[in-house]
Amino acid sequence: MGHVMSERERLQPLWSQRGCSCEIWIDPPRQVWHDSVHDVDMVLHLLEGEAQVDLPDRTVRMHPGEELAVPAGTRHTVRNCNGNPARWLRGYRQDAASTNA
Repeated sequence: MGHVMSERERLQPLWSQRGCSCEIWIDPPRQVWHDSVHDVDMVLHLLEGEAQVDLPDRTVRMHPGEELAVPAGTRHTVRNCNGNPARWLRGYRQDAASTNA
């Protein structure tokens, strides 16, 4: 978990400059978040595991160290693709009224 915390410490100031929060998120093995929509921009950075994000126009297979921006209002499904927890940094735009999870 030390790696996760050090990556958060490294990225939090950069995301803050972009107007985003930066929180740790852990998905259990095989977790799927179906058809999520947020009213603010979201940034995902995979720290550990493998994940897939299905967007309206493409599917993105994510590996540790990769980042993906999901614009506000974009329907998306996030899948933990293996039998281990997936650890993320997840951020939402701070300048909007709501930060739905």
